[in-house]
Amino acid sequence: MSGRLADISARIDTVHKLESVIKAMRGIAASRVQEANQHLQSVRSYAATIGTGISQVLARVPPADERPNGEGHAIVVFAAEQGFAGGFSDRVFDHVARQFDAKDTFFVVGDRGVSEAAERGWPLGWQAPMVSQPALALGLATRLTDVLFERLAAGAFGSISVVHAAPAVGGADIHVDRLVPFDFDRFPAADDGDALFSLSPTVMLESLVQEYVFAQLAEAALLSFAAENEARMRAMIAAQDNTAETLAQMVATSRQLRQEEITEEILELAVSGLAQS
Repeated sequence: MSGRLADISARIDTVHKLESVIKAMRGIAASRVQEANQHLQSVRSYAATIGTGISQVLARVPPADERPNGEGHAIVVFAAEQGFAGGFSDRVFDHVARQFDAKDTFFVVGDRGVSEAAERGWPLGWQAPMVSQPALALGLATRLTDVLFERLAAGAFGSISVVHAAPAVGGADIHVDRLVPFDFDRFPAADDGDALFSLSPTVMLESLVQEYVFAQLAEAALLSFAAENEARMRAMIAAQDNTAETLAQMVATSRQLRQEEITEEILELAVSGLAQS
């Protein structure tokens, strides 16, 4: 009996430690979501400024109607970097599978996503780990923008889309946005006679378009980062509930064993007393 009681007590201690780890992971995830939301405001403000610039340049020169050099399609996919996030990456890739051809070229961000793409046999044109903190999202977006436009100019593909999760009530929504060909209809021409250009309007427009795509990729990275950590929070809440239930059952078992042990000791004392009398 004492052996069983010692064993259940040891297991209770282990569950208490696990409960502490789960609470810590939940707290970290919540903090990361809040930090990502703060960075999102800055990125969206920057994108709005670039959009205003595009509208001003379009008043001077119409966008060139250029055919892409390549015929393929590049898909940028933001997935999870770490585990304990439920089926986060599975949902993203299931959505990609419904929307695109597996023969397209995939630019995958997130180690879990890289593994998922390999399992599905999808060709990877580029891969990178997901950022570990929101402040690194701009650097990731810069690298992505550079490699995408470099290969676009070389004719590796003619269009680019980005797929990412975004926080939503009750879970994450999956967003699909087209980056290239660039949708100029979003930016009505707005002539500002006071605007001064140090570059030709054509060169300026090309630069602003690339900068706007950079902002879109940075926003996608931050939204995916926030959605992944929200998924992790939900997973930790579920784990915490399961742990609490398991702990309650083990504590009840421990009390029962302790009561049985006390009862046995009382019986032994009673039997011993009767024998002596």
